[in-house]
Amino acid sequence: MRASIVIPTFNRLDQLQTVIVAVQRQVRPPDTDLEVVVVDDGSSDGTSDWLETQIGNPGFMAIRQQNSGPARARNRGVEAASGDLILFLGDDTEPQPGWLCSHLEEHRLFGGPGPLAVLGYTSFSPDIESPFLRFINEYGAQFGYLLIEDPRAVPFNFFYTSNISLPRSELIRLGGFREDFPAAAWEDIEFAYRAVGDGLKIHYQPQARTLHRHCIRPRTFCRRQRTSGRSAAIFARLHPELDNFLGLHRSRRMTPLARLRRSALWLLVELGERVEGIVPRRVYQNFLDLCYQEGLAEGLQGE
Repeated sequence: MRASIVIPTFNRLDQLQTVIVAVQRQVRPPDTDLEVVVVDDGSSDGTSDWLETQIGNPGFMAIRQQNSGPARARNRGVEAASGDLILFLGDDTEPQPGWLCSHLEEHRLFGGPGPLAVLGYTSFSPDIESPFLRFINEYGAQFGYLLIEDPRAVPFNFFYTSNISLPRSELIRLGGFREDFPAAAWEDIEFAYRAVGDGLKIHYQPQARTLHRHCIRPRTFCRRQRTSGRSAAIFARLHPELDNFLGLHRSRRMTPLARLRRSALWLLVELGERVEGIVPRRVYQNFLDLCYQEGLAEGLQGE
């Protein structure tokens, strides 16, 4: 088998270097050829210069594009890749020992007759983990691993391109990721919605582990949730049958009272970062829902 690891990157040189080293340390089966394709999405932090020094390494390819977003970067990587199997990594998700073999073994055991995607498990690095990060990792705000009921029948909305693999032919056949999503939000789920509707199966293999080397604070993640809401408005225009799933019935303009409530919830969330176990799960959910709904209303208003 020939496999290609595709990594889009933007201004995360330090994390990217850590990821590349971890990829190079992966044990691979003797019958597997492996290449790494890094797509620099217009970085300005020296990423391009560093990638130039790596191009001579066997099985390494670097592509540079003007800043166009992660969907375009992944599509460019898939177009350039020569592998039958594509493994997507984030530029801040460091594969742990056994990551590659776990993906390949799941495909070997369960691939065919129809196409199969294998979702791995990503957790935050223990040195930065916090109650808030555990919540967004396990309960659906960023990832939602504890919400997966059947690892052999994973719904489309768990298709996370920071740690997932699938046949290149399936990506090519379905036209890849839609490039009208400007940010890293919903573009991977939109692809999965089309792919699962056309026969793609998704398995969850928690042994294919990566560590998320990205410290996220509640306030910055609120901005990410607003971005997610704006991207959800694009998703809804493409697939109006998903209005309820995307929460369009809950979208609302952010009133002064709602902003006050969001600020109060944010203070509670910050308190929960300092005092373990004091903040119930619903506080995190309500805080993130308000941020998402604000972005969704902004996206719908801009139609």
